[in-house]
Order: sequence, then C-alpha cells, then structure tokens
Amino acid sequence: MPQRVRRYKGQDYRALRRSCQRQRSLFEDPHFPVTNDSIYYTKSPPGTIEWKRPGELCEDPRLFVDGISSRDLNQGSLGNCWFVAACSCLATEPSLWKKVIPDHGSQEWNPKRPGDYAGIFHFRFCRFGAWLDVVIDDRLPTMNGQLIFCHSADHREFWCSLLEKAYAKLNGCYEALDGGNTGDALVDFTGGVSEPVALTQGDYSGDLDKRNRLYHNLLKAHSRSSLISCSIRPDPGEQLEAQMDCGLVKGHAYGVTDVRKVRVGQGLMAFFKQEKLYMIRMRNPWGSTEWNGPWSDGSEEWQKISKAERENIGVTVRDDGEFWMDFEDFVRNFTDLVVCRQINTSLFSFHKTWAEASLFGEWTVCSYPLQNRSGGCLNNRTTFLQNPQFVFQIPRDDSALMSLQQEDRRLYRKDGSGNNLSIGFEIFRVEENRKYRMHALQQQATGTTYSNSRSVFLRSELKQGRYVVIPSTFDPGQSGKFLLRLFTETTSRLRELTLDQPKPSFWSCCLGYPKRVTSVHVHSAAGLRLPDSPSLPDAYAVIQSEGVSVKSKVHEAESNPDFDLKGLFYRKHEKKPIKIQVWSRRFLRDLLLGEVTVAADQNEMASSYVLQLQTRSDCSPPAGSLLVEISSSDDLTAL
Repeated sequence: MPQRVRRYKGQDYRALRRSCQRQRSLFEDPHFPVTNDSIYYTKSPPGTIEWKRPGELCEDPRLFVDGISSRDLNQGSLGNCWFVAACSCLATEPSLWKKVIPDHGSQEWNPKRPGDYAGIFHFRFCRFGAWLDVVIDDRLPTMNGQLIFCHSADHREFWCSLLEKAYAKLNGCYEALDGGNTGDALVDFTGGVSEPVALTQGDYSGDLDKRNRLYHNLLKAHSRSSLISCSIRPDPGEQLEAQMDCGLVKGHAYGVTDVRKVRVGQGLMAFFKQEKLYMIRMRNPWGSTEWNGPWSDGSEEWQKISKAERENIGVTVRDDGEFWMDFEDFVRNFTDLVVCRQINTSLFSFHKTWAEASLFGEWTVCSYPLQNRSGGCLNNRTTFLQNPQFVFQIPRDDSALMSLQQEDRRLYRKDGSGNNLSIGFEIFRVEENRKYRMHALQQQATGTTYSNSRSVFLRSELKQGRYVVIPSTFDPGQSGKFLLRLFTETTSRLRELTLDQPKPSFWSCCLGYPKRVTSVHVHSAAGLRLPDSPSLPDAYAVIQSEGVSVKSKVHEAESNPDFDLKGLFYRKHEKKPIKIQVWSRRFLRDLLLGEVTVAADQNEMASSYVLQLQTRSDCSPPAGSLLVEISSSDDLTAL
C-alpha cells in the first residue's frame, strides 16, 4: 500500500508547533474542542468533567517512562477494550509503534528546555489505504483530578492517553470508541490485513496436528511483526464481560504479547532435553483480572522452568493483567483469534514475498440494471451480477490472499448512521480471455461469509486461470466505498471490468461489429497418444476463433488430461467455425496431436459434445476424444 502521509483536517503538526513556540502559548485544537460533544453523543457525563494538561496532573510528565511496554495500559471507564488490547500488541513491536508515534523523541517533554513545549502531539493511523497524521492538543478529560479513560500504570506516563485521544478525534468522539473489533484497530496501526481464526469451529482443541500447525503459524507470524488478539465469545443471553471461574472474561478483548517455545528443566539439563512447552502470553486491558489456571502467575508449574528461563521470557508475579497459558489451554478456553499480518512485498527479502494489487471501488444504486452497482449477495440471483466486478490472473497454481475493507463508518455514529455494512465477496473462475463483465454465473471457486466487520479476509489456493471477484453487500440497494487488496506470488493484473460488451468504434462499420457471443469450455480429453511412441504426451489445448486464441496449461505425461480451458469469443462472422487443437510440448517444435472444428452457430445454451480429434492424415485413426461444452447467444450481454 502507498506510504504517503496525509494531514488529517489539513493540520500541519510542525507548522502549528512552531507557531505556538513563537507565541509562547500552548496549542488548543479547534477541531476537537474541550466540550462534552468531544466525549459523548448519547450519554450524559457522569459528573463534572475537567480537561487538564499533563503538567496539571503531575510534576514531571513524560510520553514514556522506562520505554514503552504492553503493561503500560489500563482501560478506563470507556468500553474500548478492543482498542486498548490493540495498543498492548502495538507496544511489543518497535517497528510499528514508531510509525504510529512518529518523532517520539522530539515529542517527549524536555526538562532542560521547557520553553519548547507547545502542548501539541501527533499520531498516525492507516485508514482506507492512506496514512493519516492526526494532530491533537494535550488536554485530557478528568474527574476528581484523575484521567477517566485509558491511562498508564505510572501516573507520569501519557503516551497511551494521548494516543487514545487522537484515535477518538479520528472517529468523532470518545464514545464512538465504545465497542469495536480489535482487528480494525490493528489494521489502523499497521496497514496490514486482518485474518480471523474461529478456534471453536476449527476444532483446534480436539485436533492435535491442527493445533500444532496453528501454533507454528502464530509463532512465525509473531516473529514477523504480526499483531495478534483474542477473545471468548459469550453464549446467547450471557452477560458481556462476565468473569469465568478460571479468571478469564467473556466478550472481552485480550492482546497477545508473546508467542514462544519454553524449555523445560533446570540448569544445563534444560539445554539437552528435547521437551519444550508451547506457550502464549496475553494481557487484559483492565490491567488486572488474570487467568488463574496452570502457568498463571505464581503457579507451581513454573517450578519446572529454570529461573534464568523465567527471567528471559519476562515472567512476573503481580496482578498487572498479563499472564501466560499453555497453548492447549488457550484453544480450549478462547473462541476467536485475530492475526493482523504484515504481508511481505519487499523485493529484497529472505522470506516469502507477495505481489500486491489494490483497487478502490464503490457500491452505488441506480434504477437502470446495467448501471446499478449494488446488487446484494448471491442470494439475490437476479441482481447479484450488477455488483462491481474485478478480474485477475493466476499464471500458475498459486496461493492468494484477498482482503475487502469497507470505508470506516464509526465517524458517522453521531448522525445515527455509523453501523458497518455486512460485506463479503465471491470468486468465480471464468474464460481465459474474458474482458467484459459477467452476465451469467460461472464456476464458483471460493468466497467468504458475510460479516459486518470493517474488513473480511480470505486465504485460498487457486488453480491457473482467470478469475472474477465480485464484492458485495449482503442486502441489495446499499451504498458504500470499499478497498480490495489482492496478494499473490506472481503479478495478478487486477483490474475492474466496466464494459458490458465490446464498444462500437469508427472501424466497426468497416470491419463489422460482433453479432454473436460464444463460450467454449474444453473440459477434458481421453485416449491421447503420441504417434509411433510409447510415451505419453505433454498435452495442452488451444481454442481459436477469428484470430483470437486461448491456451491451457501443459499436462505432463497424461493421456486423459483435464484441460478445464474456457474461452469467450465475440464473433463478427458467426458462420465461421471454431477450431480446437491438442498439442504435445516438445523441445524444438511442438507436435499437433489432433484438431476438431465446431460450427457453434446453434442458439441453445450449454450444449455438451464428445468430439473425436482428427489428425492431418486421412488414413490415421482419431487421436483421442474431447469433452466440449458450448454456449452461444445473439445477445452480447448473455454470458
């Protein structure tokens, strides 16, 4: 994604700071005034709220005290555990928090030069594909001289309180942060993609191999700067944030602050033993209320681990909200996991790299079907294909990661329209040469479930070919903007399909305009053989029509290959036949095994044929057979 930084509300941090320093005044933000409207939009203040600067709350304020740590944060009276949990994760990764808190050294209080302090700070968040620089003043809401929202365990430390204020400004007010998805905050902190994992549905507790694969994936993700959070979904009718007997809290977000294998044993024997524990560390944003089961603070299980190892992994025995769990206990108790991945797109890396493609789109409503772009999900068969459509290419069998992110609507909560749309997408495998929008459903490759999350994510293995992805809202007739991001091992050439059929031009009157559209699908071949050779052919198929051709991948040493080759042809001379050839790849010159011509002038849709491949020699027997499906129509928007 682009790393360009935009100024939120047009505010230039450096210019504003210099102006305040020249005037010997402290900054007051006109875009986020010290009023109740900056805090609440439905609730009434629980008492008298005073906005105070850090210097009024302590004698020696600091941005950081003894560095930054996941243990710094404590959730206040706002129901934004999701945001505080994300901040705990952020604090564990210097490469990320230094991007969110830019110029942290120059933003720090300087006791030697108190005149430089201007009461102004700035933070950066990635929103909808762009980094936004958000400027704030340092006035914080308090009651009875105490901060009422997120605060540090050390009363002199203010980075988390100021970060929360900048995020509240970005979202309209503090109350707009009440309730949310940790994955959204993680994406805002990183510009990454958020991948949810349903632990209960995936049966990770009962399947040892699956659980071990998940742990090693988390271990690798954590080592590569991915941020992770988790939660326990309450059952229907259960109270939110109710504490369980084991100390965990349902309906509450936790930040994962470490994933590591821990050596078992004392002294030198620990280094020679093969036994290692799969451990994971979490933090409760409340700053208290921890897991009380095995491997909790002060539990007897820690006696199995050497003192040096305990110090190395940072085991503490205090109620600070941070605790360790064995991974088996973790998947037994937690129901949901969110991994915000940093997709490696660097050309200079020892790790696997991905090619990224991203496009913006919009769901818009129009009464004319061919211009409507809000058709709802696949349940709405008559309107689904009216949604925006995007085509991409998979040059060879490949993994693909796709993220659909809708524009954040939390800012509009004050107006009563801040709820996310329920969104998702479907992916279809289409003709190799498709250039125009789909008008009939094709072979569905994969898709997502619909969710009112700000983003949905899919990881899938796709075969070589061309695909169309259709992002949509669950209900038709809804408007909104979205960002589609695709990561593949090779360039995918992602682009939007905007035309419904070939566009007439000046040359159409001379060269002719298409009269018929025909789809040819070569499913498979049977009985292919090389002439005068016992070897099996390295076969591929080619479809040709009026100078346009498409080619399948090569199937090595197969007599019955599944070509699964589809081509779409807009034909000016509908009586001219379509030719299908089967070749065998060779080092110097490929060998034509056989061909067949198809008139393809019938009007019926989806007609299937078994055709015999004819060789160039009249006396030779057929070189095998092809299973072909043909769809043809005089309506150029029929397929």
